[in-house]
Amino acid sequence: MTDDRPRVLRRVGLLLLGANVALALLKGGAWFATGSLAVQSEAVNSASDAVYSLVTVAGLYLTTRPPDFEHPHGHERIEPFVGLFVALGIFVAGGTVLYQSATALLSGDVAVSRGPTAVAVLAVAAVAKFALYRYVLAAADRHNSPALTATAVDNRNDILTASAAIVGVLGAGVGYPVLDPLAAIVVAVGIVYTGVEVVRDNLGYLLGRAPPEELRREILRRALEHPDVEGAHDVIAHYVGPEIDVSLHIEVEGERTLHEAHDIESAVVDSIRELPEVDDVFVHVDPRELDEWKPDEEVDQLADDRWRSQQE
Repeated sequence: MTDDRPRVLRRVGLLLLGANVALALLKGGAWFATGSLAVQSEAVNSASDAVYSLVTVAGLYLTTRPPDFEHPHGHERIEPFVGLFVALGIFVAGGTVLYQSATALLSGDVAVSRGPTAVAVLAVAAVAKFALYRYVLAAADRHNSPALTATAVDNRNDILTASAAIVGVLGAGVGYPVLDPLAAIVVAVGIVYTGVEVVRDNLGYLLGRAPPEELRREILRRALEHPDVEGAHDVIAHYVGPEIDVSLHIEVEGERTLHEAHDIESAVVDSIRELPEVDDVFVHVDPRELDEWKPDEEVDQLADDRWRSQQE
C-alpha cells in the first residue's frame, strides 16, 4: 500500500460527501418546483448517497489509522464493512423509490410540470456523477479500496438512473405522464442492482476469496525467479479485507546453511511483498531432497521458462 493512501482516501471521501449533499439539495429543489416523481426518486437517491458518504468518510478515517497494539496489521479490514453499509443505504433508497413510484402508477395520480427545470437539473447531475465515477474509480484502483470501489459503482449507476429520469420527464412533458413513474421505477431497479453489486464484491473480501489468476501467477514468478529456488508448492493467496495474504513453500538445496536458507526466504518475501496488493507473506523453506514437490502445471511451466532463459 502506498504511503499517501490515508490522505487520498480521506480527501476522496470528503469530496463525495460535499458533492452528494449539493446534488441532493439541487434535485430536492427541482422536485418541489416540478412535482416529478422521476426527479423525486433522484432526490431520494442523492440524499441516500449523502448519508452513506458521511458513513464512508467516518469508515475511511478508521481504516486509514496506523497499526496499534490491538490491531498490529492496521485497520484496513474495516473497509468491506463500510462497503456493506453503503449497500444497505442503497437498498433502502431503492425500495423507497420503488414503493412511491408503483403506488403513483397504480393509483393513476400523476401530475408533472412541463418546465425545463427538471431536465436541466438531471443533466447536470448526470455530468457530475460521470466525473465522480471516473475520479473515484481511479482512486479505488490505485489504492485498492473496496469502499471507494463500491462508491464508484454507485456513481456509475447514478448516471444511468439520471438518464432514465430525463427520459421520463421529457415523455411526461409531451403528453405521456405515465412515463414519469415508469422512469422512476427504472431508477429504483438501477439503485437496487447497484446494492447487489456492492454486496457481492465486499462479501468476497470478507470471505477470503482468491485474488485474480494473473496476480497468483505473478506471485509464483517472483518466488521462482530467485536463482536458488528450485520449485514451489502449497501456494495460497487470499483476501483479508482489501489486502492479500500469501503463504507458500519453496524448494532449495538441502545442503544450504541455515543462514543461506534464511537469506533466500527473506529475499522471496521481500520480492512478493513489493506487490501493492499484498500485505503479509509467509514462506516455508523445504529441502529439495525431501521430494515434497506437488504437481502444479503453472509452477512447472514457470520453472521451465526460467530454466530456458538461463540456458540462453
